[in-house]
Formats: sequence, C-alpha cells, structure tokens
Amino acid sequence: MTTVITYGTFDLFHLGHVRLLKRLSALGDRLIVGCSTDEFNAGKGKRSVMSFEHRCEILESCRFVDTVIAERTWEQKREDILRLEVDIFGIGADWTGKFDDLGDICEVVYLGRTEGVSTTELRQSVQELLGDSFSGAGFPERLVAGDGGGAS
Repeated sequence: MTTVITYGTFDLFHLGHVRLLKRLSALGDRLIVGCSTDEFNAGKGKRSVMSFEHRCEILESCRFVDTVIAERTWEQKREDILRLEVDIFGIGADWTGKFDDLGDICEVVYLGRTEGVSTTELRQSVQELLGDSFSGAGFPERLVAGDGGGAS
C-alpha cells in the first residue's frame, strides 16, 4: 500500500484544493492530510477565516482524503512520515525546494497549482464584495459561528 501525505491550511476550501487532493490521492492508495491548527497558523502570522475544526470536517468529508491529522509544528513532518510509514510527501509547487530534505525518508513531489484559483484571490474577492464588513483577517463572526448551514 502506497501512503501519501500533504499539509496545508485549506482555508476557504475551493476548487484548487479539490484538484490538489485528487491528484495527490491518485499517487497512492491512502491520502493523509495534515491540517494546520489555528495556533500553528498564528505562529506563521496567518489567521484563517474558517476555524481549524471546520477545516478538518470539510477535509474529512472529501472523498479523496482518508485521514486528517493536526499540523502543529514545522518539525512534525519528518516524525509523521516515519510514524505513519509514508511513501510520498506531496505539496503544491509554491513550496518547491522547501521540503527536499525529506527526500532521505520518502519521495517528495511538488504539484502545480490550479491556475486562477487561490485562497488569497478568493479572500480578496470576498473582501471586495463585503467591503468594510470584511476585516481581511476573517469573516464577521455571524458568518462562521455555530454549526448551521450558512450565514444567518
């Protein structure tokens, strides 16, 4: 069995994420996704629109994903690969060269991005649509609060 692993924030889950996960899952028999925690993102100077719990639930519902784990540190990748017996580490091409050091324990693959689709672009589009009600650091609380199926 070939096991593939990837990591990311997966905020504002979109077509680019779906296509990346589909391509990664085609590389093996099992796809594990490390989803960045809110705390880890804060340490990188990032803030997600969607909570860690919501992002994990979305990833778990994706048919291409077999397992979702929390990404809490940069260093855990090596530990995860060894512990989970990963064969292939795959990530978007915007990270090319950054994880080559993992090549001593697994195959490292960088996949091209989906043209014209990114979380940054999506966030900017939403900010333009919502104007002042969008802070750029997250949606107004009413759009992400609770477990309901949409904005109230």
